[in-house]
Amino acid sequence: MKNTPIIVSIIGAIALIAVAWIFGSAYRYKYNNSNTINVTGNAKMDFESDIVKWSASYSRKSTDLSAASEQLGRDRDLVKNFLLQRGIQEKEIRFNAVNISREFSYYTDSQGNSSNTFTGYNLSQQVSIESKDLEKVDNASREISSLISQGVELSSDAPNYYFSGLEDLKLQLISQASENAKLRAQNIATESATSLGQLVKADLGIFQITGQNDNEEYSYGGAFNTSSRSKTANITVKASYLAR
Repeated sequence: MKNTPIIVSIIGAIALIAVAWIFGSAYRYKYNNSNTINVTGNAKMDFESDIVKWSASYSRKSTDLSAASEQLGRDRDLVKNFLLQRGIQEKEIRFNAVNISREFSYYTDSQGNSSNTFTGYNLSQQVSIESKDLEKVDNASREISSLISQGVELSSDAPNYYFSGLEDLKLQLISQASENAKLRAQNIATESATSLGQLVKADLGIFQITGQNDNEEYSYGGAFNTSSRSKTANITVKASYLAR
């Protein structure tokens, strides 16, 4: 039992060393984590769309299904000939399947009894265009309403514009935004009399595409403008560098 105080002293010394090591490591970890430079790099580029997608639909209504189908077929021929005359290639024209629905009128009598009456069949079809000739499709979308005077019940959508080189453009912007982030970090390091260390973390921000000079707001989930032919792409990169 005479050795008990010595053993207790040794255990206490070991515990004290362990606690000191833990606190020392925690301090070094905190110091290393806080000794970083966090920046956000940005890059943007204007570009022109090179693909246009546009669609229109037309319909016929009749109590006779065969008559409505024949009328819709004539409308299809008028629409196709109109597009070909405007210089749109036949391979760029796509007619979707005909949609057929039965329509009814509903009413309730004075006794509260409900009933319906069949009013006819409604047949509709959509035509869509995808082309690299933006001018021809734009002109056709503006002029196709002239078919209304020929009896075609037609509704035209606004054209949508896309860019075939979007993935390459995005990679180029990521590279530029990363370089911009590094430059900002270097400026901060210089101003704070430190040197810039290695990159320890990088996060890609939201990719935004907006119309040029449209004053569009950026979206939290990313904007993707398709209504403008002239667009601006923007991307951010958040980066963290060690400062030494």
